[in-house]
Amino acid sequence: MMVGQSPVMQDLRARVARIAGTNFTVLIEGESGAGKELVARELHALSARCNGPFVPVNCAAIVETLLEAELFGIEERTATGVRGRRGKFELAHHGTLFLDEVGDLAPTAQAKLLRILQDMCVERVGGQTARQVDARVLAATNRSLRALVDTGRFRADLYYRLAGVEVHVPPLRARREDVGPLVAHLSARHRRVRQVSFAASAIEALAAFDWPGNVRQLGRVLERVIALAPDTVITAADLPEDISKDYRELVCDAAGRDESLKAWSSRYVRLVLDRCDGNKSRACTTLDITYHTLQTHLDYSVHGAPVGDAMPVERVAEA
Repeated sequence: MMVGQSPVMQDLRARVARIAGTNFTVLIEGESGAGKELVARELHALSARCNGPFVPVNCAAIVETLLEAELFGIEERTATGVRGRRGKFELAHHGTLFLDEVGDLAPTAQAKLLRILQDMCVERVGGQTARQVDARVLAATNRSLRALVDTGRFRADLYYRLAGVEVHVPPLRARREDVGPLVAHLSARHRRVRQVSFAASAIEALAAFDWPGNVRQLGRVLERVIALAPDTVITAADLPEDISKDYRELVCDAAGRDESLKAWSSRYVRLVLDRCDGNKSRACTTLDITYHTLQTHLDYSVHGAPVGDAMPVERVAEA
């Protein structure tokens, strides 16, 4: 289930709904933990293959020497003590095969995968007969396959075979307004363990964090907080220090010092400018303010007092 109503999530849902009605191969790109498998499962659930199997394969976890047996299967008595079994392609017959972290495949494995994708016929290890497979292939990667192709670490022909239709899953920091609904959704899974609620300060602190591990990291942090919080109402003070550090410094410390709104706003503006690597134009976009307003906040922070209205206004493009 894809949780969130932010504009980027609404765009993602609309794109997934359009693609689901086709039978095309789809390349799903996004950072680790962003929810690429959720998108793949949604594509499967909305497709005509929804009653068929959804078979996930973690390409990064398959030993290269076992790749053929894992994907294509192996015949009975191929070797001593080996039992025959179907491979992932056969298991996904009339359904969907999800190849996760396809960018981690070794060059020899890439060649084998390209061969099967071209005609969708599999031949089990030790077998003599090719079997036709009817499976939709979805591939996912947390790295740019285009960049891997440019550096010679991924086959260009396989890339073009996979990248006919692309879906990009946005990182959590690009949809901070979805943090609240995600917290509600993820914490609801643990109601039988412990029922808790999250104060506004906790949600705000969680939304302020950049989440390099995305939704997966958020889920682990919530598990820790639910297990360790002394009260059933979780506040920013109950969050791990590395998660709430910026929020505490910006909001909680300022409240404790009885700072004025202008002083508090100035500190926040400078924090955002720092996160934008000093790019004032990008900071203005992030803050949704004019360049003149940005400069006013910066001057207040430097001089400790408001500036007049006669300050010259530079163009944003020159920032």
